[in-house]
Amino acid sequence: MKLSFFKYQGAGNDFIMVDNRDLSFNHHQPKILEQICDRRFGVGGDGIMFIEPAEGFDFKMVYYNADGQPSSMCGNGGRCIVAFAKQLGIIDSETNFVAVDGPHYAKIADSGDWVSLQMIDVDVIKRDGDAYVINTGSPHYIKFDLTITDKNVFEEGRAIRYNDTYKKEGININFVEDKGDHLFVRTYERGVEDETYACGTGVTAVALANALAKNQTGKIETSIKVLGGELNIRFDYDGKKFTNIFLEGPAKMVFEGELEA
Repeated sequence: MKLSFFKYQGAGNDFIMVDNRDLSFNHHQPKILEQICDRRFGVGGDGIMFIEPAEGFDFKMVYYNADGQPSSMCGNGGRCIVAFAKQLGIIDSETNFVAVDGPHYAKIADSGDWVSLQMIDVDVIKRDGDAYVINTGSPHYIKFDLTITDKNVFEEGRAIRYNDTYKKEGININFVEDKGDHLFVRTYERGVEDETYACGTGVTAVALANALAKNQTGKIETSIKVLGGELNIRFDYDGKKFTNIFLEGPAKMVFEGELEA
């Protein structure tokens, strides 16, 4: 069958979007989804997602990683699907939708390409040596380094992701460099199994870890640069729980098309 799709990107994190409100496409087909996401034999993307109906919400976000397997929450994907929902006329400037980790509120700018997405609250922080381990909808390992520009993120990230502690469930690996006025972050993503240009749940986890490392409390805003651009994280922290967490950044349509699926 022919499958209509749209390609979106959020700070270089790119996704294939499908309007599946009529539930006509059976997406429980890992090999087909993996081929669609392949950058040589398909459309190419860090993942593929489907807008579907959900009672009590504007829509449901159904997300698969580039390996064709169901994924935990994707922050930049969440922002992109909000922009996609606006393009489809499902929403206007605000929305409440549901994803794999529960309900999300989001607001999109009048320009249509800047999305603020509320993430889940966080009150559990773990340590692995000098690294932080935080789940912001997806599990993340955060390590602060002096410099990461020349770091081999693929090799070092993969080694951590597949060590004895994490190889069964998998984890996303974030390397962080403090630039003073912003944080520079590079991420190895499970499911993609490579470095990506951005990771929304990853930079969110990084911002929370940074607040912990610096003993910050109150209303906090953190600017973050990734390979694909700039993102902003803002949240409240009372010393015990992170609340009102928002991931903010660009979400833009790249092109649309049809494929045989």
